[in-house]
Amino acid sequence: MKQAKTMAKDLLKFIGASPSCYHVIGNFEEMLRAHGYTALPEEAKWDIQPGGKYYVTRNGSSVIAFRVPVSSYAMPSAEQYPGFLMAAAHSDSPTFKIKENPEHPVLGHYVQLNTEKYGGTLMATWFDRPLSVAGRVLVRTEQGIETRFVDVDEDLLVIPSVAIHMNRNANDGMKYQANVDTYPLFGDEADAGAFMDEVANAAGVKKEDILGHDLFLYCRQKGTLVGQRKQFVHSPKLDDVECAWGLMQGFLAADGGASIPVCCVFDNEEVGSETKQGAASTFLRDTLRRIVLGLGGDEEQFVRMLAQSFLVSADNAHARHPNHPEYADGDNAPFMNKGIVIKFNANQRYATDGVSAAIFRAVCQEAGAATQVYANRSDLPGGGTLGSIANTHVPVSTVDIGLAQLAMHSVSETAGVDDLADLCQAMKVYFGKTLVKNNGVYSL
Repeated sequence: MKQAKTMAKDLLKFIGASPSCYHVIGNFEEMLRAHGYTALPEEAKWDIQPGGKYYVTRNGSSVIAFRVPVSSYAMPSAEQYPGFLMAAAHSDSPTFKIKENPEHPVLGHYVQLNTEKYGGTLMATWFDRPLSVAGRVLVRTEQGIETRFVDVDEDLLVIPSVAIHMNRNANDGMKYQANVDTYPLFGDEADAGAFMDEVANAAGVKKEDILGHDLFLYCRQKGTLVGQRKQFVHSPKLDDVECAWGLMQGFLAADGGASIPVCCVFDNEEVGSETKQGAASTFLRDTLRRIVLGLGGDEEQFVRMLAQSFLVSADNAHARHPNHPEYADGDNAPFMNKGIVIKFNANQRYATDGVSAAIFRAVCQEAGAATQVYANRSDLPGGGTLGSIANTHVPVSTVDIGLAQLAMHSVSETAGVDDLADLCQAMKVYFGKTLVKNNGVYSL
């Protein structure tokens, strides 16, 4: 695997080219095709063969990639394909979505954009910095309604703060109203009606042919390495594009094993996952079931394979904060650059238990990847992630992991360079394994 700083710089290039969840998945598709993976449209009949490499997308914002180990038998069996080795992260990040009627005139002079919060964003971090818009547009063509990615690749917007002279209490705490304080400034009265022209021009289409859109704000700040030894990576969207990229790197680098490796990147984790393309949907279960049926198996074999399957749910974790260590459980708080974080929660907001922690630790030990643990301070409930949600449709042993970071849900976050390398190496080992369960005993 590459050196840690080289890998971190590659991640930053990927994030820079992925200003929306649709770009994240589009760039993963390009990566998969370059490694010989074939797209399987959900609406088509699948032809799956031993030795084949495939991927399927849903909504253009979620992807599941898998490969089938080479078999010397014509038909699969539980012995040849004991189960699935899965890992999942998410493509979305907290931001602001552009409303259907996007322009909001103010005071007869300014033109703002009408937005609403997407996810639990730290709103104050979005102020006073160059912003732009990216996402997708649905366009009328001769062939029908087509999807086009769009990125207005320029410093287009700003959300201005109120000056300290006008709000002397600004540094004593602010309560922001999303319908007042966080509308971005687009232009003045001369720019009225011009926003969709900007979008159409960036997409290379006529404005009148745009029939729908899903557009989001993004920060124009480029990611960088910071710290005296450049040991920290500072970038937008580390939660959770960092984990998604790390899983995919390990998946593409892995080889061997009889279990079927599956790499998933879901959308909408930041808003609860309860969408057709989220972890709470049937997307993963549908895909796994079609793999088994496509290889000549049946419903019983599908259930048997799930019983010998495993899921790594990867979503970044809170590092202990240097200014506010009191927010952490001092005995179960991770630090940046100290290894992959295994996350625990008694109320199953994280799906890790003793079994899944032991299996994942064994993988990391073989990979030479350090591990540490995270648990919420007992009186502070934390956010959940997609592991427990996915388990409601695909009940498999699951470990929740992440990489330690600061300023989660900020417009720009900070994490450790070495931890990313640990994740990539651990997932390379993981995706090359065979997991077998026999009378409660697990072997890798």
